[in-house]
Amino acid sequence: MALTDRPVLAAAAGAACIASSATLVRLADVAPATAATFRCLYALPILGMLMMREDRRYGTRPARDRWLAAGAGVLFAIDLVLWHHAIAAVGAGIATVLGNLQVVIVGFVAWWLLGERPSRRLVAAVPVVLVGVVLISGVVGAGAYGESPGLGVIFGVGTSFAYAGFLLVLRRGARDLRRVAGPLFDATLVGALGSMLLGPVSGGLDLVPSWPAHGWLVVLALSAQVLGWLLISVSLPRVPAALTSVILLLQPVASVALSAAVLGERPSPAQLVGCVIVLIGVVAATAGRRSPAADTPSHPQAASATVET
Repeated sequence: MALTDRPVLAAAAGAACIASSATLVRLADVAPATAATFRCLYALPILGMLMMREDRRYGTRPARDRWLAAGAGVLFAIDLVLWHHAIAAVGAGIATVLGNLQVVIVGFVAWWLLGERPSRRLVAAVPVVLVGVVLISGVVGAGAYGESPGLGVIFGVGTSFAYAGFLLVLRRGARDLRRVAGPLFDATLVGALGSMLLGPVSGGLDLVPSWPAHGWLVVLALSAQVLGWLLISVSLPRVPAALTSVILLLQPVASVALSAAVLGERPSPAQLVGCVIVLIGVVAATAGRRSPAADTPSHPQAASATVET
């Protein structure tokens, strides 16, 4: 049976594949730009072959769509580099939760740029999410986890803004739902180039990571950048947005648990409460949406109910 016939299963499998992304970045232990660059580079050969298969079946994509996907790739590079800095500052689990703030940001940016009025649920979710972010930052309570939790929150919020821009730009150029790999290939290629350019100004770029860093980055590319996002992109147009948002919240929850088990991360009680509050806000922000297809371009990260890479 095709995955298109079981989109809920595809979404859950995709969320499981990307749940380890932040943990793998920590295990690779390389500069943020290095991790961003190589997770994209290692994914390109497989995505390229899948894109060529799509082109043979459906014809070449319009130049406009490819340029928009490339523009989205610029924002994708910024998103990845900032997110990897957040991982270093506040830990893999919490950084992944912070990435979900894009769900709220997308709604308001779409209102500002596209005239799409946000729902009442989205507006009501904002103060809830802000309370969670304050708790995650470590300003409340003692024993906050992370080298610099406050800075990690700044990087995490910056990640969400870059991610929101990425989603909106790609949404304009990924209109053919039959194509899964093509938009992802273009965005990933430009994301790799953009990450390289950001390296010198974002903590350096190691063009020859040592072993086992290469191994962890290969696993990251194949599990998240290729398999995970392809599975999610198959499911997004076919599952109601509210259900999708709940399914994909498996990813940040699993990421917090995995980072605790593998990396020994122990967020403070206040930070854990903040994570729960943010997730509640994300669910509240997306629960009232009725048209998943309208929010979902063909890219794996292209729905406003989706999650951080």
